[in-house]
Amino acid sequence: MSTNYFTMHERLLPASPNWYCSRCSDTNDKGILAFGAKNTIYLVDVRASSSTVVGELVGHRERVSGFSFCQHAGQSHNCASTSDDGTVKFWDTNEMVLVKEHKTHQNTITALHWSPGEKNLVVSGDEKGIVVCYWYNTGESQSFFPEPRNIFCLSCSPHNWHYVAVGYKDGMIVLIDISKKGEVVHRLRGHDDEIHALAWAPLPNEEVLYSRADDNTAETTNVMTEGKEKGCYLASGSKDQTIRIWSTLKGKGVMTMKLPFLKRRGTGVDPAVKERLWLTVHWPKGKPTQVVSSCFGGELILWDLTKGGKQKWSLLGTSSEGQNHSRIVFNMSSVCVQDNRELLLSTSMDREIKCWDLSSLDCCWTLPTLGGFVYTLTFSPVGMGCMALGVGDGMIRVWSTLSIQNKYDTKTFWQGIKSKVTALSWHPTKEGSLAFGTDDGKVGIYDAFSNKPPQVSSTYHRKTVYTLAWGPPVPPLSFGGAGDRLSYSLYSCAGEGLILQHDPWKLAGEATDIDRVIKDTNSIKHKLSPHTDLSWKPDGKVVAIGNEDGSIEVYQAPTLKLLCTIQQHHKIINVLRWHHDHSSLPELQYLLASGSSNALVYVHDLRTVIETPPESPVVMTEAYRSLTGHTAKITGLAWSPHHDGRLVTVCYDGTAQVWDVQKEEGLCNYRGHRGRLLCVQWSPVDPDLVWTGADDFTVQEWAVSKQEFTKPPKAKKTLDQKAKLKAKKKKKTTGKGGAKAEESLSLNGEGNKGGASPAPGERPSDNEEEEEGGSETTSISSVTVSSSSNQMDRPVMDKVQNGGKSLLTVKKEMKKVERTEVSLKKRKPRSMLPLSTSMDHRPREDLQQDCLNLATVRHSEAPPANCVPGLGDHIQLGLFADRDALYRMFQEEEEGHVEAGHYESAVYLRLWKGDITGALQVATEKGELSDHLLSVAPMAGYQVWLRTVEVYVKQLCLQEQFLKAASHLLSINKVYEAIDLLKSHQLYREAIALAKARLQPDDPVLKELYTTWAAVLEKDGHLSTAAKCYLAVDSSFDAAKVIAKKNDPISLKTASSLARIVGESDLSYSLSLRCAKDLASSQDWLGAQQLLSTHESLLAHRLHYCTIELLTVSLTGTDVVTWTCSSIHPWSTPCKSQDGFLATLRAVWERGFAVSPSNPEKLKALHQQLKAIENPQTTPNVPMKQLLILLSLDLTLGAVSWLLGDWGAALEELLQGVARGNEAGHFSLMSETCRLLFPQGIDSISELKKMVDPSDEKALAAARSLEAFVCYQDLYHMWWSHSTNTAGAQRDMTNGLHSASKNHNNGLDGRVTDTPNGDGMGWCLSTQNGDVTKGVCVNACQVLLSEPHATCQATQRTIAEIKQRLASMVHQHSRTQETKASPGEGQTERPTLAQGSTPTDSQESSDAGQGPDTESLPSLIAMVSEHHKELADIPDHVKEYPYPDVLECCLVLLYLSKSSALVPDHLKNEAVALFRKYGTPSLRKASQRFLS
Repeated sequence: MSTNYFTMHERLLPASPNWYCSRCSDTNDKGILAFGAKNTIYLVDVRASSSTVVGELVGHRERVSGFSFCQHAGQSHNCASTSDDGTVKFWDTNEMVLVKEHKTHQNTITALHWSPGEKNLVVSGDEKGIVVCYWYNTGESQSFFPEPRNIFCLSCSPHNWHYVAVGYKDGMIVLIDISKKGEVVHRLRGHDDEIHALAWAPLPNEEVLYSRADDNTAETTNVMTEGKEKGCYLASGSKDQTIRIWSTLKGKGVMTMKLPFLKRRGTGVDPAVKERLWLTVHWPKGKPTQVVSSCFGGELILWDLTKGGKQKWSLLGTSSEGQNHSRIVFNMSSVCVQDNRELLLSTSMDREIKCWDLSSLDCCWTLPTLGGFVYTLTFSPVGMGCMALGVGDGMIRVWSTLSIQNKYDTKTFWQGIKSKVTALSWHPTKEGSLAFGTDDGKVGIYDAFSNKPPQVSSTYHRKTVYTLAWGPPVPPLSFGGAGDRLSYSLYSCAGEGLILQHDPWKLAGEATDIDRVIKDTNSIKHKLSPHTDLSWKPDGKVVAIGNEDGSIEVYQAPTLKLLCTIQQHHKIINVLRWHHDHSSLPELQYLLASGSSNALVYVHDLRTVIETPPESPVVMTEAYRSLTGHTAKITGLAWSPHHDGRLVTVCYDGTAQVWDVQKEEGLCNYRGHRGRLLCVQWSPVDPDLVWTGADDFTVQEWAVSKQEFTKPPKAKKTLDQKAKLKAKKKKKTTGKGGAKAEESLSLNGEGNKGGASPAPGERPSDNEEEEEGGSETTSISSVTVSSSSNQMDRPVMDKVQNGGKSLLTVKKEMKKVERTEVSLKKRKPRSMLPLSTSMDHRPREDLQQDCLNLATVRHSEAPPANCVPGLGDHIQLGLFADRDALYRMFQEEEEGHVEAGHYESAVYLRLWKGDITGALQVATEKGELSDHLLSVAPMAGYQVWLRTVEVYVKQLCLQEQFLKAASHLLSINKVYEAIDLLKSHQLYREAIALAKARLQPDDPVLKELYTTWAAVLEKDGHLSTAAKCYLAVDSSFDAAKVIAKKNDPISLKTASSLARIVGESDLSYSLSLRCAKDLASSQDWLGAQQLLSTHESLLAHRLHYCTIELLTVSLTGTDVVTWTCSSIHPWSTPCKSQDGFLATLRAVWERGFAVSPSNPEKLKALHQQLKAIENPQTTPNVPMKQLLILLSLDLTLGAVSWLLGDWGAALEELLQGVARGNEAGHFSLMSETCRLLFPQGIDSISELKKMVDPSDEKALAAARSLEAFVCYQDLYHMWWSHSTNTAGAQRDMTNGLHSASKNHNNGLDGRVTDTPNGDGMGWCLSTQNGDVTKGVCVNACQVLLSEPHATCQATQRTIAEIKQRLASMVHQHSRTQETKASPGEGQTERPTLAQGSTPTDSQESSDAGQGPDTESLPSLIAMVSEHHKELADIPDHVKEYPYPDVLECCLVLLYLSKSSALVPDHLKNEAVALFRKYGTPSLRKASQRFLS
């Protein structure tokens, strides 16, 4: 998949990816991950099982702040990067070369993206809000300025190349169209803090989320389902802890996801370290409905946008512990590998790069990275291939380099360190015991096989620990006791020049200074030279100690008797190493290699001294071998354990050199690092592999046999000298703060001959508690500056000034050193008297003539001609003559300052003369007033001070310093003006604070401020703050209304409570109802009842909602209620069939609401309140939830009337409820309502009829209608259960009645399209068996064949058809008149219509004898009048109460008679007779088989 890259190394641990960047890593289709680390870009070949660092892109001078690949086919090797050096660079990753760059930005670049929609477009943004579009093919660029805000991130649309989304620091997101000069398409408001990432949906379609649409979901979901235009979603992550999904078509948010709180898992984090939140988002290409985001503590979350609640998100890496990051995640990108698996790559503050499988959500592999200088590395002598790394980021890594499954298998230790790790040493025999030393002087021991904190020595060094070594104990630990416990002591050497001996079993005890033993044993009285390094011979018999003065001393253990002193080096000893003792040549074990800051490596043969110790110390001045070639200080040595006399050295020249010591010749030179090398180790298992660490934040494994060079790079003196001269010139010409320490100072007197430069710095925001590149470089130079202060010059001693101080203190001290260096060179401040000063630089003769002129002026009565001190060519004499001459000189100098634009100096000269008014006048005219001048203004008088303050206020306003201007207005007691100033510049909060502090509470200005600010806040959507403003001025009604504007349940509930608290009972009443309605629509019955219970006057509504809840629960499981309730009451259980719904409802009311027949007055009041609730007529398009609300109101009224004993009203209201299902065309609802209300069918209604007064015709008519509806639904169930071809019957019925019914939703076709299957029998058939019983049920259907109702329905149907023909005729006539209209105006139309109008479709079914050719407007009107008279003769109770369609029932009976013998002949004959009498032509056609 990926390109074959050539690398000098075998394995590499790279520097940590930079922090707090919106897009600092990216992947391409070749499986290459690139990320910015410091000023370098690393390339990693990504596979599903492993990763390999394959190269670096080097060229930026400062921190890389952004990176993006070109994602177009065939162009994915092109990429772009941005840096704090102000450049945008373009690279070719195949060749690893810089192609081009541009420097259009003038400010720090903060965002970058290579457009996925246009292969040549690269967009970048900076902290001032400038967006630059660069065209890669032409090199042209365009700049836009959509918003004056700090850009945090941006993302180009993959679907519309000209759309770019820009996220800002303040939470604003702007969508711009770069094809229209950066025109703002949408401003997306919702976030209130930094936008950390933007991600476009992979598909250009906003319908992919519609599967979430459900009328029970949250409000935001409903917004998403409005309309179905195609667009593209945009995801955003913000510091405000939310992820939002935006519709870029509508320009508004459609979904908001709050980060869940997750308990931190694992122990990979220091709880004392506080970290800010970074919320990045990524939209995987293969998952259009899923978004990945980071979380609080490094967890990664996969959000499913089609789900809600806790099922909405899944956590990555849950299958096993330790998979997640332990710190916040900054960047994510995804790539598809060969087997079409989509892998997600993430970078984190925990300095690990992780690869995730998005199908299994498991971590595939982890690539550790380093956040500081690699000071030390060492292999365990016991655990094969186990290497420990000491890094400047305050952590120890233990790397199992021989691991087969994971070649980057590392374990990190951070507890108890909290400083740079500068020294490490494994115990020689005890496996897992690792000693460490730190930059702040701490010494401790870790157990690498446990998670326990380390043991720390109670004795601290005052400065950095350089070396740790295990060796045999010396006095006093060598006295008394034996065994393994005392076989080894731990020795530490630090920057103050001391070597301490620690008891590893008693680290809490005090460590001992071995200098005491050395002095006592060797009778030394003088002060010893500070020690810089020590090395025990492998057999433990002697120890070599290096000193600051360049000497090396060899002591015999355990008494530390001095055997010899080596006086070879002339500079500080950095490193000592003994040859291993398993050589084939025994004499080689006595070789001691040493390196110092003079770039030379000496090897001494100490065989004679050790085998035959001399009585007095020997001084050696000649080396056994000298290894020359390095060009800078030596920092590390390592003998090969596989060879005889083979040594590898590392140096500040940036290279590692392998030597054949016996032949004094170089074998290979490694140049793979980008910085100075600090440490080296030979692989304990492979004789060809060497490991090196450097200040480029990397550890590299490389093969000796594969290196191109054999010797270090040669130094060129002439080039070095030129470079030094150039650096000196640069220092001289640089302004203040312009010179860097590393540019002006060489490394310990040696030039950077090897070409390796100090590591560039990182911004503090990238690594908060890590080691900074810039601070490292500065401190290296500062060591050289303060070399006279007894500091030792060596690689890990570069931090010698730091001691145990905090990083902040160290940075401040470094800045002081730099300022001291620069201040010695910077220019003097501008002179106040430049003209007179310049006269002192004339020729000596002129200066001597000035002396003569001055003497003449002071001692002669007649001054010399043309010589006026302080004027013209004699201006310089004004300083030495009288005051008048000085004033003349001041006048000349002042004019010169004004002419040069140095107004401040002119003002100072007037102040010196005491002309305060004049000084203020100059400053006022030039706009140079300052706080200092204002402070001296009172010396010129009150009026002058007053005018000065007023002018200064205007000046401050021009400079947009409004708060300061208002404060100065207060100083002259202009309170109202100060308030008005703040208000006019939209600083309402400050204006109100000032007004409340200085004005009376009842001042109208204060109220005006509050109301004005409230209006602005309300307009901007800050409703809560606006409400507080209204409350502050006692506008409680407005406060509640403002909060309720958001119209969500929480806001409505808050507004209702507020209104109730402040006494606005009516408003609280209405808001509570609105909120309860919203809660009920989301099926939150507990919340609705709880809210309504706050008002006693809402008891009627509480009963209504109780009925809705009970009805909904009772209908759950049927095809009427298909949703679930979010919360219900304990009493809300399905109604039992034997009790009936009304009995269940009554019991609930008595228990939960104290409503019973014992209080008739209360019941009457409740009935009146329920009657006042709006109860509109039902239409076929009413949603089911709304239909249940209307039905429940009818049932509630009926239940209250029932409790009152008003049986007639109860029957009417129950009939209204049953008929609603029929009117809405929902047969199932009507059937289920009948089943709940009348569990015994007609018998239940008969029981109610017994309670009715026999003289009450209306009540009896209502009861008959109820019986008819019960029989109506029973008839259908009977037909479906007996029909042999139900589908055919339904189809015939539908075709037969579709055009005949006035409202087909009330006709048979409405029943057929919304009915259960044939197996869903009604209550009558499910509770009774046998044909006899069924025959009884059919006989009960006699009530359906009501001729009065058939007459009424036929008349109403005829009237409706005639009216339809009338409307059609009028419409056609108006169209005819429009086409024939003459140009003249005011022409009167004839009142009658044309006789020959074309008949409409509806007229085809008109009554016989009324042919279309004989119809006219008068005839149709007459027909309507006749039928209305017929309708008036029909009894009122027949017209008022709803009734099933009689003809429809007749047709069902006739069809039922064909499939069953249950229909008696008299019913069949009666049905045929009704059809013949009242049926329309279309109905007769459908039933022709029965009528023939």
